[in-house]
Amino acid sequence: MSLYTELKRRNVFKVGIVYFAVAWLLLQVSDTLGPALHLPEWFVSAVAFLLILGFPVALIFAWAFDLTPDGLRRESEADPAAPPAGNTGKSLNLMVIAALVIALSYFVIDSFVLDSDRDTVGTSTADQVAQQQPAEIESARAENSIAVLPFVNMSSDEEQEYFSDGLSEELLNLLAKIPELKVAARTSSFSFKGGDLGIPEIASQLNVAHVLEGSVRKHGNQLRITAQLIQADNGYHLWSETYDRQLDNVFQIQEDIASAVVDALRITLLGEVPKTRKTDPAAYQLFLEGQYLKRQISRDSLNRAVDAFKQAVEIDPAYVPAWAELADTYLWGGGLDELSHEETSALADQAIQTAISTDPDYAFAYYVRGISWIFGKNNFKQGVEDFQRALELDPDDAFLVAAIGKGALLTGKFDLAISQYQTALAMEPIVPEFYLYLGRAYLSSGRLDDAEATFSKLSSLSQTYRGKFHLWETLFIKGEFEAALAETDTSFSRAVTHHALGNTAVADEALAELMENPDPYTIAQVYGFRGDVDKTFEWLNNGLENSTYSPTFILAETAYRSVHSDPRWSLFIDKLGLLEYWQEMATD
Repeated sequence: MSLYTELKRRNVFKVGIVYFAVAWLLLQVSDTLGPALHLPEWFVSAVAFLLILGFPVALIFAWAFDLTPDGLRRESEADPAAPPAGNTGKSLNLMVIAALVIALSYFVIDSFVLDSDRDTVGTSTADQVAQQQPAEIESARAENSIAVLPFVNMSSDEEQEYFSDGLSEELLNLLAKIPELKVAARTSSFSFKGGDLGIPEIASQLNVAHVLEGSVRKHGNQLRITAQLIQADNGYHLWSETYDRQLDNVFQIQEDIASAVVDALRITLLGEVPKTRKTDPAAYQLFLEGQYLKRQISRDSLNRAVDAFKQAVEIDPAYVPAWAELADTYLWGGGLDELSHEETSALADQAIQTAISTDPDYAFAYYVRGISWIFGKNNFKQGVEDFQRALELDPDDAFLVAAIGKGALLTGKFDLAISQYQTALAMEPIVPEFYLYLGRAYLSSGRLDDAEATFSKLSSLSQTYRGKFHLWETLFIKGEFEAALAETDTSFSRAVTHHALGNTAVADEALAELMENPDPYTIAQVYGFRGDVDKTFEWLNNGLENSTYSPTFILAETAYRSVHSDPRWSLFIDKLGLLEYWQEMATD
């Protein structure tokens, strides 16, 4: 007996047809139900894999067994010369016909009914997206989105961490230049450094679909950089690579990684992958070290950051990022151990001017100059204009969006400030600074419940930005004095809150504690909250005469509402360059 005859006799062909039809039908149903039931993307692939494994099993089963009226029996027990069992053959014929009919029916329904529905749904979804708020739109765009986590320092020298952090940030900045790719900002991504959250949780909080992580090992001039791109929802590695190069090749490595990310995500670019801003490798190392030190925000670290940036521009006088960072570090207070405030301000101005004249399109330089105008010279108009120029050059930078909000807050345009910070948070959802100033804008505009919720969120994110203090302020203004004291119990809060409660002795004792090392503007705020107009102006003027900084946020401060109607208020505001903006507020 031939093999073909034997296969036919044992109904192997019929079983194969039935299996194929049923398998195809199962795949179609899985593909349809998977998204509806929010099943993972690998579900359909898993079904297909199992069906492929099951096909030879079904054929072997058909070869080895036969279904008879007496039940299932081995083919080895049958007479090879006997015809196929009638019931089995008829049953399989019916199953073949039924399977083919069901498969064909599903094909017709899917092609001519469901497809039409999908088109309708697609149109409806597009209309919905067009009506979404910024945060919702960002969510809809999240498929081409990524967070760059700080690469792990694998060097034997722990002090090389500045290099791994800096390299990660530079790579992040490079990817952020790709318009088709949404990249979480450094502040958001680096907030998870040293934490124990998994990739899915991090991606969810950052509203991104992919995460880039890696490690850096640096020994002398030798680099080993490992990078891997992870799909956040399932943890799959879409791409990974290890680069063993010399330090001189660090910029090419960054560009290679950026290109690999674009390829792995199958992003169609309108242009080429952006190029890194190259400099001497020694200058680059000093630049990264300076950035790392500046962010520690201590007197010593700021001074060391100044030295690092100065060495970087000495090596490469045309390296614009180092000039801009040097200026910003001076404004933060770097260099004050050797120079006066006036001298460091002048050096900051020189560094900013060098950066802008070298590259008139470098956005961060305009932001730094805006900070200098406002906080160093009380020139709010020029400062806001520089913020606007920076945003024009880099409209996708959430911090520049927020800078416009900060300018609005400083000049009493609270509704604009709220709008800008809401937009910034839609772009970068876990930046504590954004919550701080959004809360202050809510507070200044009288939206106390919104302020309370925002400061509560701030307190849960970070202790650095005094969320508890601002929550105290909000509750105090709402008249919830006991609840306010429960949030913070400082000399300041006691001096103000106990005065409001009529506990004069406790309040004055707390004020005496503040007077032991008085900050003029802090004391002025205490008296402002207490409603002592004369003392408020006494200490405000004391601050202008003896302090190195100005109360630039004064229009947003709720402490001074008690003195707004006094003629001395306009005179004081004029000294700060804010009279024009105060008059606009008064007429609104």
